[in-house]
Amino acid sequence: MSSPASFSPQSKHSLLSAEQLEEFSKNGYLLLEDNVSDVFRHALIDRAYRLIEQADLSATNRFSTTDRAQINNDFFLESAETVRCFFEEKAFDDGGELTQPRAQSINKTGHALHDLDDVFREFAKRPEFGELARELGLSVPHLYQTMVIFKQPRIGGEVTWHQDATFFYTEPSSVITYWFALEDATLENGCLWLEPGGHKGPLRERYFRDDLDLSMVALNDTPWPDESSGTPIPVKAGSLLVFHGHLPHYSALNRSDRSRLALTFHVVDGQHPYAAQNWLQCPTLGAFAL
Repeated sequence: MSSPASFSPQSKHSLLSAEQLEEFSKNGYLLLEDNVSDVFRHALIDRAYRLIEQADLSATNRFSTTDRAQINNDFFLESAETVRCFFEEKAFDDGGELTQPRAQSINKTGHALHDLDDVFREFAKRPEFGELARELGLSVPHLYQTMVIFKQPRIGGEVTWHQDATFFYTEPSSVITYWFALEDATLENGCLWLEPGGHKGPLRERYFRDDLDLSMVALNDTPWPDESSGTPIPVKAGSLLVFHGHLPHYSALNRSDRSRLALTFHVVDGQHPYAAQNWLQCPTLGAFAL
């Protein structure tokens, strides 16, 4: 693993050094420590749990990357312009009852937090996030998706190897992911695994939307990494991992007694057409400029 990169939100100069830009070009990611203050971090965590308390969870919609048939397409697609909670795949027993308290049963909350929630919108509007995207090559950075991923204790689901450009397609490819660690991410509770340099490879899949139908289409048969070729990236709470949309990444099951909350942004370059076949469309809200 490369040495962590530093990041100073208060800097009036370039946020990234020439060495950091070279590191991003070489490896496809940067680790920017101490990015989120404890005050902001706790506010985001508290708000995420409050949204669970307020949500109507009568519809037991689950999220799974290992069994997409569990996903209710209507509920999922509507989340592009609202805020929805999705249960962990293993949240229910065979009788349909929750195996853990409600607050420890949600896989993720999204996907328009930056547009519709005051706390998350205030965070997303921090000017350095737009500047960071511009320094990494996006001329007109637009934030399309925000979500809180809980990776719940004991039942936190696996997120299989994938590339984010699969879901946020532009031509040329432009999506960059911001992954904020709201809690410590460790090997035990399901930290991210990355393939350093893997962003230089092809896009392997594309997720297509046709009205209310969703399908994953193979584009290239390049094998996915595994735990022998990938690199685990344990990070401290408050850190930001920013990575290229073609970088393969994965996270394992969480069978520990500790959650692993993370907040993610998916940012694309507004100067390139955003594909009408992407699952997430925002005809009402429009693009959120950083």
